[in-house]
Amino acid sequence: MNTKLTLTIEQSIIEKAKKYAQKKERSLSDLVESYLKALTTEENITKAEDELSPALKSLKGSFKMPKNFDYKKELSDRLTEKYL
Repeated sequence: MNTKLTLTIEQSIIEKAKKYAQKKERSLSDLVESYLKALTTEENITKAEDELSPALKSLKGSFKMPKNFDYKKELSDRLTEKYL
């Protein structure tokens, strides 16, 4: 079901967008809808894992910490050793 949407956009942007849509033989509404679909699909939502470098991704899962490991305490201990 299609529903009307009112947007407030700078006039010069609207004119450029209309020209672009015409060149692509699509309506401006279709372009906006496609863009919003692309933004909201789960596949395009950036995950923290996707932001990792390839080198870091290759290391992921190579180390298993004990279940009772307290990283905050460990960090505090190491920083205390280093700076005190």
